[in-house]
Formats: sequence, structure tokens, C-alpha cells
Amino acid sequence: MPIARIFLALIALVAIASCSIRSGDQREPRLGTWRVELELLDRTLPFEWVLQRSDSAWVARIRNAAEEIVIRDVRFHADSFMLRMPLFDSEFKGILVNDSTIEGFWHHRLKGPDHRIPFKAMAGVEQRFPGQHDGRGAFAGKWETHFSKGTKDAYGAIGLFDQHPGGHITGTFITETGDHRFLEGVVHQDSMQLSSFDGSHAFLFAARLHADSMVGRFWSGDHWQEPWVAYRNTSYELRHPDSLTFMREGHTVADFKFPDLEGDPVSPHDERFRGKVLVLQVMGSWCANCVDETVALKSFYDTYAERGLEVIAIAFEKYADPQKAIDGLKRFRKELGVKYPIVYAGMASKQQAAEKLPFLNHILSYPTCVFIGRNGQVRRIRTGFYGPSTGQHHVAYINELRAFIERLLAEPVPVSYPSRPE
Repeated sequence: MPIARIFLALIALVAIASCSIRSGDQREPRLGTWRVELELLDRTLPFEWVLQRSDSAWVARIRNAAEEIVIRDVRFHADSFMLRMPLFDSEFKGILVNDSTIEGFWHHRLKGPDHRIPFKAMAGVEQRFPGQHDGRGAFAGKWETHFSKGTKDAYGAIGLFDQHPGGHITGTFITETGDHRFLEGVVHQDSMQLSSFDGSHAFLFAARLHADSMVGRFWSGDHWQEPWVAYRNTSYELRHPDSLTFMREGHTVADFKFPDLEGDPVSPHDERFRGKVLVLQVMGSWCANCVDETVALKSFYDTYAERGLEVIAIAFEKYADPQKAIDGLKRFRKELGVKYPIVYAGMASKQQAAEKLPFLNHILSYPTCVFIGRNGQVRRIRTGFYGPSTGQHHVAYINELRAFIERLLAEPVPVSYPSRPE
């Protein structure tokens, strides 16, 4: 073989080897703020994460207004990327296209094994909604809101918004079953845009002002959208959360027996709960409002357990496979540091929950909390939960609930208890 041809062959082999080495090299993404876009059917839903590195570990922080979600399960390998949310069994998987771009899919397995939404993340873009934001529209304040008005899916809400310099706006919607999380966005002239992402919910809101009213649209992921209207009304209120669920006629005590996460049966009639103040939380690990309420109940339990407060979380889960459901609940328990028992009651169906808990007239919302006094009698049933995004509504409820629990704890331990239903 001529020397020239051998030389060219060697150059080709070196080039191939060099390319192979480079393709296996670890790419390094940029640190700092990234704008993430979820590709919905007819528009994009933006949010932000901040990518950091602590020693050899990657950490991401998702920010929605005052909320910060810390994600420690973040991995880069060669050009592949994975970010697993701490709750809700959802994760991002994609390719690091370059140091400033990641493309792939958000997988939300609680909605199905094949449910995924395309995403694109771009480093250095610090505007959630790029463009002009003059903040001229007057959106701040309290709004009487109606979603899907005039349809069978209609429900009322209270819109609460605060405007900030630079056209920035934050807020939420309170409903009779909870709230729509920490929303963040922008105002330009007579238009408002808001979004939120917490691993379970991907929310996008858009609205336009018309004098003292708003006309808007709400997108939840890629599976739901609906119209809404709002009117400026400082006196508008929803039905009281304590008036929506009650004991079914003929039932005087709460009664059930479900296995805890280790398989041991738990009932409110167990000896360890006798003479105690007992809170029954009907919840699911998939439910963001349930997470907020669990944080509050954990704080109360840690403070008052020695004085006689007990809590049982009654979980209805999305997975049909009980083992998957229990594994998810164990992750939930570990992530939130829950020390009181969590029992597994079945699938997350309001109809099934009502059948499993026949002492209640219905299950209108996850979460629902049943408060039982030392004498075993149900003293209060609370539907839904006002989370931290509701601001003073949340603070007021936590303060009122603390006072209520302290009143129950101050009551004497009775010498007899209501009998368990046969």
C-alpha cells in the first residue's frame, strides 16, 4: 500500500477515535436561571428553574412567586439529562443540546405510564414571559371569579392578585376545594399572564381587562382548558369550608380499618387513640393541596403530640397497583418527614372514598379533615385547604386551627367512649 494511502487511513482512524472520545465526554450545562417551556397543544407554558452545583451533586430550584421547590435528584451523563421531582412521581428526561439548551419530555406517571409533554429549557433567559411588561393594567385586588360559567363544570373562586414593579404580578385563585397554587406572571397594558409548575400541576392563565371585569382562559397541562370571568368584588365569599361535608344520618362516630404502609391495621378505635384528640386527613400523595395541609398537620403533631394530639392520614392513590401506591406513599412520608400513621384506603375516586368512609355524606375534596375530640365525637369537618399561596387566608386559618386544637386538648379525658358501630 502506498505510503500516502496509509497516512490518510491513519488520519481517518485518529479522527474517528477522537470523535468517539468527544461523544462520550461529560457536557457541562450553564449554572443559573433557566427558562423552561412546556409545549401544550396550542401554546407554551413557561416557568423557571435555577441550576446549581454543590460539590459533585447537581441541585435545581423551581420558583413560583414566593414558593421554592428544591430538587436534589438531578443528573447529567454525557449529553443526557434527568430531573426527578421530589413528589408526584414526575420527572424531566432530555438531551443537553449545548451548554444553554435542554430538550426532552416531562413525564407525569400519575396521569398514565405514557403521559408526557415536550419541554425546552434555555439558560440565561430570566423572564418567565418575555416581551414588554408595562404593568399599566389594574389587576391587583380581590375578584369574584367564575370558571366554566353556565356549564355543568362551573365553579366559583376568589382571585387574589398583587402587582409589583416592572409589570410583575403574583397571586392565586381560592376555590371551595383548595387553591390554584403560587402563580407568577406579567401585566402589559390590559393583559395578564400567569403560570405555575410544581411537579403535579402545570397551570397557565391569561386574561384581559374590561373596566372592572376580566375575561380569561385557564390551561391545566395539555389535558384541560376552560374559560373564566371575574368581577372586582371585595365582599365576595365562598361557602364556609366547615359547611360542605358532614356526618351521614345514622352515624355518630368515625369508623374504618385500613392497613398502614407496613401492612398493620389501623382504626380510630385502637387503644392508642382513646382519650386523644384525633385528626383524620383524607388525602392523596398526588394532591398538592394535601401536601400543603400535611406540612401544617406535621407541625401541629410535632408540637402537640405529647399533649395528646394524634393524626391518621387516609390515603386514596392514583395507582391501581397497591404496591406502587404504597411505594409512592413511603416516598411522600420520607420527603415530608411524617411521623404519624398513613393508611392506604384504595384508589383516588371520590365515589370510592365515600364508600370506604360511609360515616361522611360525601368526599367533595382532597384534602378533607375530620377533627375528633377526646370523647370520640366528631367536632368539625373541614373541606379543602387554603395553602401558603393564599397569604393572609392561610395565616388566619392556621392561627384559628391552632386555637381550636388547643381548646380540644384542654378538654378532660372522659371515663367512657361511644361504642364502635357493629
